Amino acid sequence: MILYPAIDLKDGVCVRLVQGDMEQVTRYNPDPAAQARLFRAQGFGWLHVVDLNGAFGGKPENRDAVAAIMQATDVKVQLGGGIRTLEAIDAALEIGVARVILGTIAVRDPSLVTEACRLFPGHIAVGIDARAGKVAVQGWSEMSELTALELARRFEDAGVSAIIYTDIERDGLLGGVNVEATAALAANVRLPVIASGGVAGIEDIAALKAVGGRGIAGAICGRALYDGRLEAGAALALAAA
Repeated sequence: MILYPAIDLKDGVCVRLVQGDMEQVTRYNPDPAAQARLFRAQGFGWLHVVDLNGAFGGKPENRDAVAAIMQATDVKVQLGGGIRTLEAIDAALEIGVARVILGTIAVRDPSLVTEACRLFPGHIAVGIDARAGKVAVQGWSEMSELTALELARRFEDAGVSAIIYTDIERDGLLGGVNVEATAALAANVRLPVIASGGVAGIEDIAALKAVGGRGIAGAICGRALYDGRLEAGAALALAAA
């Protein structure tokens, strides 16, 4: 199982939000590139980077910070937040991003996701952010009528490399990952599923590992890493076991 430390970008700095609320923000590092180097030094091979301004505004807005991360380290990056055109996908891949996460556009224009998978094979993931089982869009500020499973199944045969599943109600709260919902999604869709939202400590990594045979391919870790509740070395060792 792959662990993805999260770097959430707001106005060019690393932050964490509570349940996606831009008013409930904690600043962690003014230098995203330095944070990326730290995570790499701890042994992580991937980063999960989100342009929060882009997610709300509908187009990438933290390009300089993302570029600085890419230039600072050889870690692989999956990037989401406001990427809603083929041109934006191409621009992200051009600077070295390994995987682009499509969220809002996957609900609003699924054909674009299919076309992106054709043009950029192996580089497209779909982000599914759910509240009470229903998919949220536009930086989690709007709700759709789609369930997470309905959206995931739309892309089973499209060439999507992974589904990133976030339980919004747990995100940033350190209350524990929603293992049951994540495992249920993984068991019912033919795509690797990456868990996100609520990882509070090593117990969550162990719980996800326990159902790993059901398709849970990774976990995104945010506040718990920054606050020291999750020790990087122990988490990586458990994930690799």
